[in-house]
Amino acid sequence: MIELSGVSKTFDGSRQVIALHPLDLQISKGEMVAIIGPSGSGKSTLLNLIGGLDRPSAGEVTIDGEALGTLRDDDLTRLRRDKIGFIFQFFNLLPSLSAAENVSLPLHLRGWDRKKTKERADELLQLVGLGSRMEHLPDEMSGGERQRVAIARALSIYPPILLADEPTGNLDTTTGGEILSLISGLHDQFNTTVLVVTHDLSVAASCRRVLSLRDGRIIQDRRQ
Repeated sequence: MIELSGVSKTFDGSRQVIALHPLDLQISKGEMVAIIGPSGSGKSTLLNLIGGLDRPSAGEVTIDGEALGTLRDDDLTRLRRDKIGFIFQFFNLLPSLSAAENVSLPLHLRGWDRKKTKERADELLQLVGLGSRMEHLPDEMSGGERQRVAIARALSIYPPILLADEPTGNLDTTTGGEILSLISGLHDQFNTTVLVVTHDLSVAASCRRVLSLRDGRIIQDRRQ
């Protein structure tokens, strides 16, 4: 499903920063993997490379048999749109759109008709427990509810891969636990491949595989 071969990332500026040293990694379909490590260890860089949001300085990232380095920008956009759902720490919802409209947006961009789009948005918001909040704007919802909307949006096409960057990092402990349970349940229900970047060891403990990064290197890869 996901394979990295000799992948590294270097940022050039006033001084060169090595964000990731060359690494090899294979993640099978249906795995739920936590990526942990201190700030600056390369966690988000690794997630961005897997998600095609950035390109490696060297090596190759392959998603479901497609080598990302060989894709033109529009083909890479298509792959992200069709195969990868993203969940971010700060939700990234459009403040002027309702919950249903935020979830619908990726489907409108895919050219879905209005009726089909509304049905899917309603289905997903029901799935994440927000059936009664569909017409609310983001600032009318709690942090946990906004993250549920973000999850529903990420699942708009039921992508085979779900990438979550600190999905509970901006939430209190109780709400974070609820969001984690929701992600785990969706993983079990749809056999989605899930990668979660987190500082929270309780989040990592819920995943069946944990990658530990330090200074741009994978220092431990354990299954639990």
